[in-house]
Amino acid sequence: MSSVPLSAYLTLAIILFCIGLYGALTKKNTVIVLIAIELMLNAVNINLVAFSKYGMMPSIDGQIFALFAIAVAAAEAAVGLAILIAIYRNRKSVNVDDYNSLKN
Repeated sequence: MSSVPLSAYLTLAIILFCIGLYGALTKKNTVIVLIAIELMLNAVNINLVAFSKYGMMPSIDGQIFALFAIAVAAAEAAVGLAILIAIYRNRKSVNVDDYNSLKN
């Protein structure tokens, strides 16, 4: 059986992270920005699992940490969507540029 090399996991993670970073910095829709942030968190989780398997001392610590990161990401998505729904009810828009008046 052949094993997938570490470089394949790292390449996948950097591609996902770059797509997420591009989406978070350029898109105007708040839902798309939240999805892009989730993509970046998943790229980090891929790195954690890959390094826990291929690291200097392979152990399950990276996988456990990735599981906690997934739980935190789920909570972040729930809170983010709740805030987004509350803002949408007041502003009738999900455009990021419309939230500038919240500073005042």
